[in-house]
Amino acid sequence: MSENSYLERMFGLAERTALVTGGTSGIGRAIAVALASAGARILLAARTEAALAATVAEIGAAGGSAVGIRADLSTRAGAHALADAVGDADIVVNSAGINLRPPMSRLSEAEWDATMAVNLEAPFVLGQRLIPGMAERGFGRVIHISSQQAQRSFADSGAYGVSKAAIEGLTRTQAEAWSALGVTVNALIPGFVQTPLNTRLSADPGVVAALAARTLVGRNGLAEDFAGAAVFLASPAAAYVTGQTLAVDGGFSVH
Repeated sequence: MSENSYLERMFGLAERTALVTGGTSGIGRAIAVALASAGARILLAARTEAALAATVAEIGAAGGSAVGIRADLSTRAGAHALADAVGDADIVVNSAGINLRPPMSRLSEAEWDATMAVNLEAPFVLGQRLIPGMAERGFGRVIHISSQQAQRSFADSGAYGVSKAAIEGLTRTQAEAWSALGVTVNALIPGFVQTPLNTRLSADPGVVAALAARTLVGRNGLAEDFAGAAVFLASPAAAYVTGQTLAVDGGFSVH
């Protein structure tokens, strides 16, 4: 067996369809590009038409296949509408997120509700709608994006941290429900990555430097650091990996 055929059998995603929410910026975009490079047909879900068009064009220019779907995941109706538009998917990456983090003493019910709608309820609805089809076909991969704030409180974790702790719980319960039918469910935990979701912390050079110093590799994360982990978890090679949270953080969480 040639090296290329072995790698294709283990990690190739040809003939697989992957839905990536929040797939037009940051970690979601990097994962979408990586999955497309591994052969998957990408369904990009985001709110902005221009960003969708730009990411679809980028993937197409690299020889991949992508379609943009305008989606609003701030309501359950929006999550159901996205599921309707998708129909079937073999891989779902829940990267769309909202990062409202006022101090807990000033957190409003509206901010709590908005955070839970995008960060927790949308992944739940998409799972309930799309995972049964995966199970019927005997193959499925769900990848959630969690956060350091799921496990430790700092930088005003607030509702955001609670939503990500719940996502890790959802990861385990979905894995319990569906893994025996060929659907694995896992979560990636970033360290600090300078993406549009982290503009507040990114604006302070001192904070950025302090966060980099906390890692073991000496730098903050890049969106592209998640490409390999996402391809692995989406691939046949990860068939025996489920219910897990994988930190892609340069050692941030163990320092």
